Amino acid sequence: MKLSYLPYPLELKHRFGVSGHTRTSTPDVLVCIEHEGVKGYGEASMPPYLGESIESVSSFLGNVNLGQFNDPLLLEDILDYTDSLMPGNCAAKAAIDIALHDLAGKLLGIPCYRLFGLNPHKAPATTYTIGIDEPSVMQQKIKEVEGQFRLLKIKLGTDRDDEIIKAVREVTSLPLAVDANQGWKDVGEASERISMLAENNVVMIEQPMKKDRLDDIARLRELSPVPLYADESVQRAEDIYRLKGVFDGINIKLMKCTGMREAWKMINIARSMGMKTMLGCMTETSCAVTAAAQLSPAVGFADLDGNLLIGNDPFEGVKVEEGMLRLNNLPGLGLRHNTNLCF
Repeated sequence: MKLSYLPYPLELKHRFGVSGHTRTSTPDVLVCIEHEGVKGYGEASMPPYLGESIESVSSFLGNVNLGQFNDPLLLEDILDYTDSLMPGNCAAKAAIDIALHDLAGKLLGIPCYRLFGLNPHKAPATTYTIGIDEPSVMQQKIKEVEGQFRLLKIKLGTDRDDEIIKAVREVTSLPLAVDANQGWKDVGEASERISMLAENNVVMIEQPMKKDRLDDIARLRELSPVPLYADESVQRAEDIYRLKGVFDGINIKLMKCTGMREAWKMINIARSMGMKTMLGCMTETSCAVTAAAQLSPAVGFADLDGNLLIGNDPFEGVKVEEGMLRLNNLPGLGLRHNTNLCF
C-alpha cells in the first residue's frame, strides 16, 4: 500500500463562532491510500481545541509504514499498528482509518455501511449549525437554509444566550439543538439557561459546562428537563464508562476518536450502557462527513453538516434531502471528486 497526503486548508462560507473563539478557516490534510491501482481517501481536520496542526499531522503520516502490510482488508492489524505509533494524533489516525475503510469497501465492491451491517434507509436527520455571531447575522444564516432542515443547532455559552435564542425564535419555529461548548460557569447558571431553552423547544444540549466538572454536570442532569450530551468530555471508547449517570448521551466525532473503527466501538459501548448516541463532526470535507454518515443508521441523532459550512469541498458524498442524510450505494465511501486532486 502507498500512502500520500496533501495539506488542504478549508475555507468557511461564514465566520464561525463558538464559546471562546471565532475562525474563518480550518487546517486540514487530505490522505490517499493506494493498493493495486485502487485509491481510498481520508482526511484530518484540525479545529484549534484538538491540539493538532498540519505540521503535526504531516509528521505523523510521514512515520507511517503501510508498505509492511500486503492485505488492506486486515483493518484491525493495520489500525492497531497506526494507533500504537505514538499517543494522541487522533485526527491524523482518523485520516488513515477513513482512507482504509474507503479502500476496503472499494476492493470488496460494497458501500462502507455494509461493512458494519447497517441499513442506509435508517440514516437520521442532521442538524445545521448556526455559529455564534450578532443576532441579526444568525437570523440571516437561518433564513439562507429555510426549508432545507428539520432541526437547527445553535451555538451558545455566552452572556448573550437569551438574546440569541430570542432572535432565533423570531425567524424559525424549528426544534433546536444547543451546544454550549463548556461555556456555562456553574450549575445554577446552567440550570437557568436550560429552563429557558426547554421553553423554546430545545430538544438536546451538548457540553453545558467544563469537560472535567463531571460531578457538577451529574447534578445538572438531575435538574434538566432536556437530555445532556457529552462532547469535550468524551474522546475515545475508554472515556464512556465514567460518564454513565453524568450525561444522557455522547457525541462521537471521527476526528476526536481516531476514525470509524473506534466510533463503532463507542456506539456499541454506549448502547450497552443505556446511553444515547449521536455522530458529530468538525468543519470537514464531504470525505470525513460521509465516513461518519456511513455509521449514522446506528445512532439516534446526527450533526453532520461540516461539509456544508465550507466553500472549497473537493468531494461529493452524502446528501441532505429534506433534512435527512441520504447515502448512495457506491462502493467505499461513495465519493466523487468535483475538482482535480493532486494524488
